[in-house]
Order: sequence, then C-alpha cells, then structure tokens
Amino acid sequence: MATTVYFDQTIKDQGGRTEMELEIGRSSFYPEDSIYIKVDGKLVIMDRATAAKFAEAVNSVGFYHGFL
Repeated sequence: MATTVYFDQTIKDQGGRTEMELEIGRSSFYPEDSIYIKVDGKLVIMDRATAAKFAEAVNSVGFYHGFL
C-alpha cells in the first residue's frame, strides 16, 4: 500500500479538555486511490464518492473561516 501523509498531528481542544491523534492522507490500498483518515489509531479508507464529499466539506469550512 502506497500512502502519502498530508496531515499528522495531535489536535488539542481549545478549552484544553481533550485531544486526538489525527492523520489524513491518500492511500492506494484498494484499486481506487482515495483519502484515508486515522483517528486515535482507527483507520478508514474512504470510497471515492465519500472522499469527494469530505474534501468539499473541509474546503467549505476552511473557506468560511478565511483559511483558503
């Protein structure tokens, strides 16, 4: 399986109450190359339709906050 990691960080809550390990990248484990997410060690490789919705959602919230 080929992967490319685009984000790998421990994310802490603004209030300091909790945190999570988050990794996001691309994976070619399945025939269709797609996006994967790993949260606290639990891995999910999305199908292409879900990956497109996920990318659109992340892009939209980033645009809303002026990050893009």
